[in-house]
Amino acid sequence: MLEVYAFATPNSLRVPIALEELGLAYELRSVNVRKGEQKLPGYLAINPNGKVPLLVDSEGPDGQPLTISESGAILVYLAQKSGRLLPRDGAGRARVFEQMFFHLTGIGPAFGQLGFFKRQATEQIPLAVARFQTEAERVLAVLEGTLRERKFTAGDEFTIADIAHFGWLWRRDFAGIDFDAWPAIARWYSEIDARPAARRAIDKVTALVPAT
Repeated sequence: MLEVYAFATPNSLRVPIALEELGLAYELRSVNVRKGEQKLPGYLAINPNGKVPLLVDSEGPDGQPLTISESGAILVYLAQKSGRLLPRDGAGRARVFEQMFFHLTGIGPAFGQLGFFKRQATEQIPLAVARFQTEAERVLAVLEGTLRERKFTAGDEFTIADIAHFGWLWRRDFAGIDFDAWPAIARWYSEIDARPAARRAIDKVTALVPAT
């Protein structure tokens, strides 16, 4: 049994996309971060870091239960568990990790900080907005260059690197980003967004948000 604790966040979305692509059965459990449920004692007992997503695999390595946090680590775990979405060795595998770390240390933080200072900060700090706007545009330019040369972010095949990138680009409005200046990214995004597994995952994650 696979259980995914998640909400409609960029990082959360990655895990259902991977599971849908892999055809693995799972239960999706809502953790409403807007209400602070990720900080409640019951959730902190299984994830002391108090964030989503979280994966609980009742049949982990050697048949032992495994609880794992951090979306990038979960993607790697699922790819290794299934033997799919990640080359076994060689340059292809290295490119996947290169792209994943580029996103997790570059694009994700830039988008997150830009969105925070644009939308959630209690006071406007123009220097911070300018700093992260510049960084967001810089990393997008790097990704644009990559996707002009490759069908997918790590090469010719769809991998967990594409899933890692997709999450924050799905929530790009939060950072006030669009694809007008990035045609290669727009092409790649449209292809991922049209995949049946991605559509199923988006629908399921979006449904976690209570109706208002």
